[in-house]
Amino acid sequence: MATVIVDYESGNLHSAEKAFQRMAREVDAGEVIVTSDPDLVRRADRVVLPGDGAFPACRKALFDHRGLFEAMEEAVIIGGRPFMGICIGMQMMASEGLEYQPTPGFDWISGTVEHITPDDAALKVPHMGWNDLVIDHAHPLFDGVKNGDHAYFVHSWHFRVADPAQLLAHVDYGGQITAVVGRDNLIGTQFHPEKSQATGLRMIANFLRWAP
Repeated sequence: MATVIVDYESGNLHSAEKAFQRMAREVDAGEVIVTSDPDLVRRADRVVLPGDGAFPACRKALFDHRGLFEAMEEAVIIGGRPFMGICIGMQMMASEGLEYQPTPGFDWISGTVEHITPDDAALKVPHMGWNDLVIDHAHPLFDGVKNGDHAYFVHSWHFRVADPAQLLAHVDYGGQITAVVGRDNLIGTQFHPEKSQATGLRMIANFLRWAP
């Protein structure tokens, strides 16, 4: 069994690689591979797509790696393999991102990525640091995770899903900020699970055991 972390030169993957490898050993989930090879992505049992930076730049970087998105789509959408998007990797699952300019997403989960506008003008954007999760819908990702557990965020944009049933968790930051989205074999976290200590590691382990 192999979990592939997709490397398209967007952000430092070292911490994600180490966290997934650690939890894969703990739950006996096989190997974790960081790769930009479409053939390895196509054959993966699970696919993880991280992302740091701006939505348009991440999308361009991904599609500049010839065949990589198509391999992801074959594994995840056609093959039904479990998928986790992290930060911008989660945002790119949307129909469209509005950062700098309207940019098409994968349209795997309907909705748009919009700027955070807190009701309280004293709250700064980006939304940066620890925040308390509010679980909206039960999901295997949350096994052992409860309301109020902390996750680590660094972002100025968030995913407004079209279907409220696909908003799995949120946090409060002068209004509701999307934390986790999902449907079927797809899951996405706006926060960084690899930087979210015990809560994040628990979610990574749950993902590695998940059989949708």
